[in-house]
Amino acid sequence: MTPLAGIKVLDLTRVLAGPYCTALLADLGADVIKLEPPRGDDYRHIGPFQQGESALFTLNNRGKKSISLNLKSPEGLALAQEIAAGCDVVVENFRPGVAEKIGLGADVLRKAKPGLIYCSVSGFGQTGPFRDLPAYDLVVQAMSGLMAATGEAGGAPLKTGESVADLVGGLFGSWAIMAALVQKARTGQGATLDVAMYDALYSMLTTSHALHFYADKTPERVGNRHPLSTPFGCFETADGQVVIAVLTPAQFARLSTLIGQPGLPDETRFATDEARTENEPELRSLIEDWSKGLNTEAAMVALAEAQLPSAPIWGIAQASDSAHARARGLVQMLPHGVLGQAPVVPQPVQFDGVKLMTYSPAPGLGADAAEILQAFCSVDAARFEDLKKAGVVA
Repeated sequence: MTPLAGIKVLDLTRVLAGPYCTALLADLGADVIKLEPPRGDDYRHIGPFQQGESALFTLNNRGKKSISLNLKSPEGLALAQEIAAGCDVVVENFRPGVAEKIGLGADVLRKAKPGLIYCSVSGFGQTGPFRDLPAYDLVVQAMSGLMAATGEAGGAPLKTGESVADLVGGLFGSWAIMAALVQKARTGQGATLDVAMYDALYSMLTTSHALHFYADKTPERVGNRHPLSTPFGCFETADGQVVIAVLTPAQFARLSTLIGQPGLPDETRFATDEARTENEPELRSLIEDWSKGLNTEAAMVALAEAQLPSAPIWGIAQASDSAHARARGLVQMLPHGVLGQAPVVPQPVQFDGVKLMTYSPAPGLGADAAEILQAFCSVDAARFEDLKKAGVVA
């Protein structure tokens, strides 16, 4: 099954949000043509490196073909426009206005092909007073409300450990493109999509929205515990920490019995989830009187036997190498011309029991130029050599 088989995507993106978006499309069978400047995507030059190959580029550009054109050349721009005319989707993540300035904006390309789906992914979107602000992931995390609600109680705001604004922007980009493809299949109508990392990340702050809009409260930093439910966080053990996530009255009753305090649900201070949250320090102390007497493994066994949601805190190596990760196929190996085998993490959804993914690695810079130009622009071998000599094709 390849849901996007036959869909051609021109990928004008670089770094993370856009490439992540188009990698997800490639996993589902889309033919993604990555158009790069002569120097290549910025991520080709960002480490960590293995045998000169960027890990970040390798991970986020799987399944694509590469062509490198000099868009400052009229002939290079004309070729790019011709390729776009042969595609179903164009994705770009330039600063707002740049695509239009160089001749690859939605107005130009959709005038030539009204059914085109044109997706722009940017920090703050194509409209609004913030549209021209430089927007890396950290900037969006800082301004969205996420950092203000993240961190230890009484401590400074913290970013998350991953570039979530970039990734969420890319994820919503792929989501919007597929919705637009459904619309096009029904009506023949194309679409111009404006995806802002800021909007995308802000839309996912559900707990902060609940506190701000419905409880008239400012979300506070509470460390690793849940701001609304208790006990729901990390608890010390004799040799580390264990995560305990209790939400329902039945779960709390089982936990109370497990820690030797079966009467806790009958106490006013712990009778409801709201009351438990108000009295979190006292409840934490009672739970840790139990958990500190056990090592993490023993605590996990006891919690599992009581059918309570719980977990150890794993690093990426443990998460990647677990039997469950292997059974679910979270990490896949692709053949790679330089590395031999390159680990990648494909899209996570199973379709009828099958993990869909691309089986081709990230491309070398301009590696597929001749094939792409022949297919989209009828460029033969002789003209291709002339384009290389003229510096139009890098």
